[in-house]
Amino acid sequence: MKELAGSSGLVLNEPLLFERGKRGRFGMSMPRRDVEYFPVDEELAGSGPDFPDLGEVEVVRHYTRLSTWNFGVDTGMYPLGSCTMKYNPKINEKLAALPGFAGAHPFLPTELSQGVLKMMFDLERFLAEITGMDAVSLQPAAGAQGELTGMLIFHAYHRSRGRCRSKIIVPDTAHGTNPASAALCGLTPVKVCSNERGVLSVEAVASAMDEDTAGIMVTNPNTLGFFEENIRGIAEVVHDRGGLVYADGANMNAVLGIVKMGAIGIDVLHLNLHKTFSTPHGGGGPGAGPLCVGESLAPFLPVPRVVMDSGLFRLSSDFPLSIGQLHAFYGNVGIMIRAYCYILSLGSELKKVSQLAVLNANYVKEKLKGILHLAYDRACMHECVFSDKLQAPLNVSTLDMVKRLIDYGFHPPTIYFPLVVQGAIMIEPTESECKEELDLFVEAFGEIVKEAEKSPELLHNAPLRSKVRRLDETGAARNPRLTCAGVIERGKDTA
Repeated sequence: MKELAGSSGLVLNEPLLFERGKRGRFGMSMPRRDVEYFPVDEELAGSGPDFPDLGEVEVVRHYTRLSTWNFGVDTGMYPLGSCTMKYNPKINEKLAALPGFAGAHPFLPTELSQGVLKMMFDLERFLAEITGMDAVSLQPAAGAQGELTGMLIFHAYHRSRGRCRSKIIVPDTAHGTNPASAALCGLTPVKVCSNERGVLSVEAVASAMDEDTAGIMVTNPNTLGFFEENIRGIAEVVHDRGGLVYADGANMNAVLGIVKMGAIGIDVLHLNLHKTFSTPHGGGGPGAGPLCVGESLAPFLPVPRVVMDSGLFRLSSDFPLSIGQLHAFYGNVGIMIRAYCYILSLGSELKKVSQLAVLNANYVKEKLKGILHLAYDRACMHECVFSDKLQAPLNVSTLDMVKRLIDYGFHPPTIYFPLVVQGAIMIEPTESECKEELDLFVEAFGEIVKEAEKSPELLHNAPLRSKVRRLDETGAARNPRLTCAGVIERGKDTA
């Protein structure tokens, strides 16, 4: 490569705030006291935390230095497969920070909340139109909670018809949280394997679907990056036997404006606003996982729901069949505003988002084919899955290669998932990346593969140019170091 995106330039170490400062140092000017001084009881004073005494410049430098250690979508390409780490337009942030939104309190009376309620009312209808579903709840606070909500609706639906079903079909190409969400609702996951094309067959689902099965949870497009081309036939089989079809919509970025999920037999669909609709992703939240349903399941949606009544928008809990409320308030409204802005700013161009996402994924697939082993050599949707099959004889693993990718200035893609591909390398470039960036990414992988052939030990020790070297990740998870002593030294194999 002519020039690396990665660099080993000035990277500053930084201790914990509690390891900085000096007694008596102050970072603010307090107003003149207009009340008499009253000493704090010494015993009481000693019971609280001993906050560090810091000057303003120490605090500013501390957080600025920490920020330089971070990598995100504003730093560079973030090709996590199945996660859709796309760029978040800054106009979304600006509108979410408008005082009328940012200052709104959930306990405000209905008359003073019309703007926020209208936004939510409209967003529900936007998402219903985009997905081809009939009704939407914005209440789930994340994709996994959206899955859980969907399974609760499955349970409520069957109970309303006097049925007690105990199983749920989950394909091997589904997202990993699907069986967990079903199990939390008392459903036993039944695994169904994909065929040689990486998709489900109608016959496989038919053999698993019986009168004890509540339905199927299918990720579409699936985690191999393929559209479930037999979904209509699968839905017919499930429906004929009294079941429901749940679609994990985390990969909707591939089919916006192209597929109407309601028209292909989907009964319940969750969305990830932090994936498909460009709201911030990661860091533990907040997120949003709206749930879309067909008309027959609308009565079971969580409450409260936004309704129009006598010319006013209001929250209503007057839905007797509802599964109830998911958390204290309606949902993560700030995330909804960002998605609302994204949808309004693009309109019908949302279809182009998916077209470009699919184009980018297929471009990367064709460029890397031959450099890495391609698990399924066929056109993909939004992501493509490679493996370390060609490098394994050299004693170089998927982990070795993606660790080395850090030295080239790229965040590693998703690895070892989906489980149906041994040593999987799952790449989703999204529509946000230009051709030049994709070419650099492909070139970086090409250089790494050459290194694997000539100097495999180099990859075993990667990354070499990052702030810390290869960590003992298992040890770090089981025995975390909560101070930075020893961690901040470059080249130390510490957790």
